Amino acid sequence: MNRLVAYFIRFAIILIGYGVAALAASAFLNVMFLASLGYTPEHVQPAATASLYFSIPFVALFVAYFAFMPAAIAILVSEILGRRDWLFYALAGAVVAAVFLGFAHQTADANFEITDPRVVAAVIGSGMVGGIFYWLSAGRSAGSWRQAGRSTSPGRSGS
Repeated sequence: MNRLVAYFIRFAIILIGYGVAALAASAFLNVMFLASLGYTPEHVQPAATASLYFSIPFVALFVAYFAFMPAAIAILVSEILGRRDWLFYALAGAVVAAVFLGFAHQTADANFEITDPRVVAAVIGSGMVGGIFYWLSAGRSAGSWRQAGRSTSPGRSGS
């Protein structure tokens, strides 16, 4: 019973971490977009900052949707291997973003192609930011469900 509870708790932590990662990647994309338009912190009007309150969660929905399958694979690998270092998650986020770019390039029509290197760098950077924020919220305890299951199983001796 304790093992099942540990699995559910870990699953909830993973979902919360994925939401935090999507919000962080969205915030990074929004800041990069504003920077590409020439806005600096000194020039941003209150209307621009108020619009971020809506656009960051809205874009996070798209980020979470398009990154779900590659991110689920990366999360599964990190949980099985018990990886708890930030660099693994940053690189996994970059790989997830690169997989998204590959899918976007493969399925794109002539009107929508991501060919600008600055856009590619911003998307891969947002994947890295999302990976780091996933590590901050859920990745530092990856694989903990295995240790909780071992230490609470009845009938195990210390030797």
